[in-house]
Amino acid sequence: MRKLLAVLAGALIPAVSLMPAALAQSPCVTQNMAVPPGANTSDKTAPFFIDATGLDFKTAPPTRDPSNPNYPRATELSDGTLPPAGAEGNFIVGPTHAPAPETVAKEGVPRGKVTSFTLSSKDSVIYNPGLIRDDVAGCGNSSIMIATTAPGDKSNMIVTTSHPGTWTRTIEVYVPAQYVPGTEAPFIVLGDGGSMAWKDMNTTLDNLIAQRRVPPMVSIQIGNGGQDAQGAQRGREYDTVSGTYAQFVEREVLPLVEQNAGVKLTKNPEGRATMGLSSSGTAAFTMAWFHPELYHRVLAYSPTMVNQQWPYNPALRGGAWEYHSPWAGPAGPNLTVKAGVLTPSEPPGVPLIPSAPTKPIRYWFEMGDQDLFYPNPTIPDGMHDWTLSAELMAKVLAEKGYHYQFLFARNAKHVDRPTVAQTLPAALEWLWKGYPNP
Repeated sequence: MRKLLAVLAGALIPAVSLMPAALAQSPCVTQNMAVPPGANTSDKTAPFFIDATGLDFKTAPPTRDPSNPNYPRATELSDGTLPPAGAEGNFIVGPTHAPAPETVAKEGVPRGKVTSFTLSSKDSVIYNPGLIRDDVAGCGNSSIMIATTAPGDKSNMIVTTSHPGTWTRTIEVYVPAQYVPGTEAPFIVLGDGGSMAWKDMNTTLDNLIAQRRVPPMVSIQIGNGGQDAQGAQRGREYDTVSGTYAQFVEREVLPLVEQNAGVKLTKNPEGRATMGLSSSGTAAFTMAWFHPELYHRVLAYSPTMVNQQWPYNPALRGGAWEYHSPWAGPAGPNLTVKAGVLTPSEPPGVPLIPSAPTKPIRYWFEMGDQDLFYPNPTIPDGMHDWTLSAELMAKVLAEKGYHYQFLFARNAKHVDRPTVAQTLPAALEWLWKGYPNP
């Protein structure tokens, strides 16, 4: 791992040393949210096709019609209602998203204890050094908004502004009032710890635990490593399709959680859950996919099951898009590394979920009708429609017999906070179905 990072650092530092002056003159490009210039929207058989069926471009991002013939069938619920407890499959909710009563603190309900501590890349083995991308001050993601892609491959972004750096993150641990010291506790790991989307998490757990709708569990909110998307530490952690982030949590975070919060965490994968939003929602699924011996339960809002992986991996050219669909580029076999040599994979071009035996993963996820759509104007790769990616996930999960619940939310944007407040209690209850509650 250290050798790989050294190679990466050596490749990036010369280019980065030339960037600050150029970046100072770069325009602040805002998110695209429309069909990128030069995209293929007419020939479905040609590489990097973008399907605009059922999209209303009068809004930005465009509004998706849940009756789109490219989406799997779903049950539409009356406004303000959610699926019955334990229901599986595809559902349409909204357009009204009132907060659930369990997200509000209630008098007489025991409150859990919260402990916080920080972790630096200097204390890490797996993510040391970290990654930092040089963007224009006050202009988030500026350098990748004007980045180019490799010749002939619209899915391979060239990032020249990324270099080794230091990250520091906060880890917040919620321990329920019902926890008995010395006993093993079930727990849930949250990515993007500290996000406003999670502001009601601890209160919701207080209420659900008191109502015996979920087991008394420890909640671990792990801050990301900083910035966003390709070339940044957050993107590296969450969008990489591998078991690395799960190992970071297992080896470097959980021991500190036990030490600092005075808890004992279960080793039983049935008592371990992962949770995230956007790219950390993808990471939550990836943790369970690559390490089902560690995690069986996953919850995600607006998961980024699209092509965000960086550095580019020739063995998985579409990143998380290849969980559910083939790479959208020219037809040909996927490549894998065997004994240091790139060779065709077997079977060629088959996405991860359809090609693998069904894993013991229970998955709840949500996506909005106005979720992200090609936010970067320089990547017309056919693999950056967030809502379509969720619909395709639902399709392959159903075909493989997974236990899942997918909500298509009307009147909802990316990681829509009203939708989170409406659905979080029911989602947590669904997620922990079947786990013993003493």
